[in-house]
Amino acid sequence: METGIYVRVSTEEQVKEGYSIRGQEQKLKDYACIKDWQIYDVYIDEGISGKNITARPEVNRLIADVQEGKVKNVLVFKIDRLTRSTSDLIYLVDLFNEYDCAFNSLMESIDTQTASGRMFLKIIGIFAEFERENIAERIILGRERKVKEGYTLCSHTASYGYDRPKGQKIQSINESEAQIVREIFDLYVNQGVGVREIARRLNVRGVPTKHDCGWITCNIRNILRNSNYMGHVRHHYEDEERAYTVKGRHEQIISQELFDKAQERMQKKKRIATRKPPKEENYFSGFLVCTQCGSKLHPHNIYKKQADGTNRFWGNYKCGNTVIGECDASEMSSKRLEQAFLDYISRIADFSEDNEALIYEQEKEKKKKESKALIATYEERLHQLEGKGREALDFYVNNVFSVEEYRNVKRKLDRDKESICAELERLRIDTEEIADNRFEIAKNIKENWEQLSNSEKRMFLMQFVERIVVENEKIGKGHHDRKIKITEFVFKEA
Repeated sequence: METGIYVRVSTEEQVKEGYSIRGQEQKLKDYACIKDWQIYDVYIDEGISGKNITARPEVNRLIADVQEGKVKNVLVFKIDRLTRSTSDLIYLVDLFNEYDCAFNSLMESIDTQTASGRMFLKIIGIFAEFERENIAERIILGRERKVKEGYTLCSHTASYGYDRPKGQKIQSINESEAQIVREIFDLYVNQGVGVREIARRLNVRGVPTKHDCGWITCNIRNILRNSNYMGHVRHHYEDEERAYTVKGRHEQIISQELFDKAQERMQKKKRIATRKPPKEENYFSGFLVCTQCGSKLHPHNIYKKQADGTNRFWGNYKCGNTVIGECDASEMSSKRLEQAFLDYISRIADFSEDNEALIYEQEKEKKKKESKALIATYEERLHQLEGKGREALDFYVNNVFSVEEYRNVKRKLDRDKESICAELERLRIDTEEIADNRFEIAKNIKENWEQLSNSEKRMFLMQFVERIVVENEKIGKGHHDRKIKITEFVFKEA
């Protein structure tokens, strides 16, 4: 069995108690010979205290050899030669167990190959569990005290808009991110822009998140709900019963008034969010988007009983934000909206072959420009990741990173590069087939729409249409002098 012999003696112990490095080493070599163990190496820390393991080069070399599988048995003269710290001893025994390495102490007669030695390790395990529970309790109490004193925990990372460098107790404003936070609150509260549209705009501009990922709606909602931006510190915010907020020591980014308005709007949006599945005649439900604020249009139906006993039906669509006073877009008649839809489809379907080719080339060129811009952005990001990879390798070579830290950084960089390369490959695919489908779908809709039932119309839309952005455009002075205009029509990609 490949055995690593570890010996240590501090200068004081050598003077007071007559410990001898060479004496320990020889006794351990003789013991290994009796046991018929093969000595892999001898690790000697001379004149060094045993209060911790961080400042001892030889014990760290021993640990590395155990982790690499070179040493399968550790032999010491006494346990306190290895460490005088209970927590370090627990750590080392756990590490030896993890890498299937035996542990033996000559003076205490500890041999993990014997029943008594294994019993001793079980006793250490009991103390280890006790120690871990105590540590957990101390951590919880420490976190509670830290929050109540006004310090942000930043358990994983600081909130977007703030930084907290290592060793700094109070987080500081990251001005470039803080500007985005102010913009998000302004768009949502003062301009009535929805969270989905805010996320889209930030992504189009290439604004990075804290972790260099794309913006999604939950990112925006989390920012809008985060009282950290008012200079507060929150704790247990995901648990309603235990959650509390205290005044923090950091600077605020937005005002209390703006934050309160954001919460009020989000609460109103929540109250109107749940809706029943659309009735058969509301086949456009879910596809219509308001040009003014970017919110969905919802059906508003009126049924009136006639003299002959039948019900007369008026179908309308209105912007969801009008309910909470965040948008003043007028209602749209279902019939007029459907006519605007068919007119728009006809304009696409009725092109002559020459015109069709022209618009196809225009669409293709537009898509190419958009793709080129995105490709350039992704290629720049890929270049940055490769630079970070080289930097991480330099850190590892210069002993700034441990091998485990380097592996973790490299693993994350590889994942990010893989994701970007996949997106680049998708962007480089020729869009010809998708553009051709657009004209075929339009022709199909024009030829068959009138023959479809309401449920078939909805199925058709679900299959081919992503969204239809509409506006009830005012064309005169009268209340009814309006024309429904489709400002954007997005087909689903094939």
